Amino acid sequence: MRTEDVLAAVATGLWRWDNASGTVSLDGEAARLLGLPAEPVVLPEVAVRSRFHPVDWNEINGIVNLAVAEGTLAEARLRIMDVDGRVMRTVRSRSKPLERWSADGSLDYELIGTIQEIAEPQPGTTAVHTPITGDWRRSREAFLLDAGRALAEARSTAEVLRVAASLSMPGFNPDGLAVFGVAGDRLSVIGHHGHDAGDEGPFTDMLLDTDYPAAEVVRTGRAIYLPTPDDYKRRFPATWPLAQRFDRVSWAFLPLIVAGRTMGAWMAAFKQPASFSPDERSVLTTVARMLAQALQRAGVAESERELTTGLQRSMMPQLGPEIPGMRIAARYVPTGGGLQVGGDWYDMIPLPSGRFALVIGDVQGHDVRAAGLMGQLRIAVRAYASEGHRPDAVLSRASRFLAGLCASQESGGAEDDSDAQSPRFATCLYVECDPQTGTLEVARAGHPDPAVRMTDGTVLMRPTAGGLPLGIVPDTDYPTTRFTLEPGETMMLCTDGLIETGGHDLDTGWARLRAVLEADTHEAGGGHPAGHLEALADLLVQAVHGPSSHHTTGPLADRREDDIAVVLLCREGAGCGCGTPVAHPVRPARRTMLTVAQAEPERIAGARRQVRELLHDWADEEQLDSVVLMVSEMVTNVLVHTDGDALLVAEAVGELGERRLRVEVADSSDELPHKRHPGEMASSGRGVLLMEMLADAWGVDPRGEGKSTWFELYEQSKQPDTA
Repeated sequence: MRTEDVLAAVATGLWRWDNASGTVSLDGEAARLLGLPAEPVVLPEVAVRSRFHPVDWNEINGIVNLAVAEGTLAEARLRIMDVDGRVMRTVRSRSKPLERWSADGSLDYELIGTIQEIAEPQPGTTAVHTPITGDWRRSREAFLLDAGRALAEARSTAEVLRVAASLSMPGFNPDGLAVFGVAGDRLSVIGHHGHDAGDEGPFTDMLLDTDYPAAEVVRTGRAIYLPTPDDYKRRFPATWPLAQRFDRVSWAFLPLIVAGRTMGAWMAAFKQPASFSPDERSVLTTVARMLAQALQRAGVAESERELTTGLQRSMMPQLGPEIPGMRIAARYVPTGGGLQVGGDWYDMIPLPSGRFALVIGDVQGHDVRAAGLMGQLRIAVRAYASEGHRPDAVLSRASRFLAGLCASQESGGAEDDSDAQSPRFATCLYVECDPQTGTLEVARAGHPDPAVRMTDGTVLMRPTAGGLPLGIVPDTDYPTTRFTLEPGETMMLCTDGLIETGGHDLDTGWARLRAVLEADTHEAGGGHPAGHLEALADLLVQAVHGPSSHHTTGPLADRREDDIAVVLLCREGAGCGCGTPVAHPVRPARRTMLTVAQAEPERIAGARRQVRELLHDWADEEQLDSVVLMVSEMVTNVLVHTDGDALLVAEAVGELGERRLRVEVADSSDELPHKRHPGEMASSGRGVLLMEMLADAWGVDPRGEGKSTWFELYEQSKQPDTA
């Protein structure tokens, strides 16, 4: 009896699908099952495809590709449609893909297999209907979508492994997973789930020629399915004892392939028997592909993070040895995107004089070129400072250095890379510190002014003289400003990223930081001298980059981020958190000092702002307006009626609500102010009248070659209105 007759007797047909020629050969039974005349026929592929349900055709296409890749049988269920689009019957196809070389030298395949009708359950019977496109298929598609999304969101190898371990596959669920990586000629375990610590020991350093399923998968690039322990023992007798102790009954080993390169293997082990049907193999193969891509992305991201973190760490200095009487803390946060590198930097430089310098700066941009220029500029500033140059000379030399560096890059850059080689500038703040006296000499190149947290918690932005950013005009002068950091005071230096991130401008950004600096953070450091300042640095960064920062966006409604660098310098003393706590502290004096030069009349506005910041919690707002008016009048009189500069000193002493304010403006002229009686149209001459009307006390004190004009005002707490 012929084989064809036996198959026809059991309603089984034969077909041959030639993918290269696009033809399908059917025997009589196969033709009948497809709704064609029951006789052997050779048809074009499109004619046969039209007999299948479109959804099932897409399904079998993937199963055939999987069988070609694995060298296994392709098995699928197919619904046969008539010319009117109605389902005639359901058949099961089992075929073997055979690779062959075509005439043009390309590799192709043909399918040789059987097709058999599946009996449908009759009404009133207890036969169970197995759906083809029912719940299992929908749950599988939902599972693959969820798995793909979860793996795509993983940003590290550890996260990828955690996601892989949490995958719950539809219909069958492995309880043991392992990911193997390849390094040279050896196989190692990258991560595992469902095993105890140390179980990976025998597999951590395995040669690729070992008789082990994962090693063979890596060598051949083909998946291995072991449905039973007997299959494992028969195919891999040498390593079966290693797997036997885990009490698993089914195993799947799949290659992790990215861009045609096998980078490892994935093992899924089951305590319940798994038959590894074509649908199950399809799910496992799809997950393996997604897992390989996720591991590849995570590996690249981790390499980039390691590179940029190492680069940035090498550029960010250590703060050096402890300084007697002072504490220093610093933070650097790169921008939220890109390669996590930028142009912000800070430095602490020991000086030949026994003093030290604090430097903070910001090179334009937050890309790789900005980071490179930052590194070069930081080294140049450190070299100039170490030679013993004064702050103004250090910044002047640094400006020439950066201008020359950018000019050489611009002239040597490619014509089509003009943006990358365009000139860059940098802002910088250089502070020379004397730890013995607390004296600070500040030179500023277009950078935000420093802020000082006074002993009573009041925060003032300290105005300093400055020049253009570095690199714009090579020969630029940078005047210096000198002031003293009193015991218990803390100075903050920062880049504009700390101020403006989150849609803030300079004003609203300073208000946000002032709230953090003025808050009572003594408990944050647990009483430890260095801990308090470190905790304060963390609070400043969290105010900008922490979760709460999304609720305090600025008026510009723009959350583009910038690099952040911040340095805190504290002179130890009572009330700052860095010194010995005082049992019954007395509120210290609140003091500020400012010079307004003849050539800088615009600094009168800065003097008014400085006084307002000093008295931001003054009880009577009208009194505060009076103070600002008198200060403006006194400083203006010095600039108009003398040839020298005005030195403003303001001091508030006493408890809140009962303070006494004293403001002095000194100049080098010995001419005393006179009381005048200006007319209604006069534009001057009212200074003395204003002080008589607004101040509680005022006067003029001769001082050597000059004089000091002063006034005092006593805080008057507002009384509640009574009915």
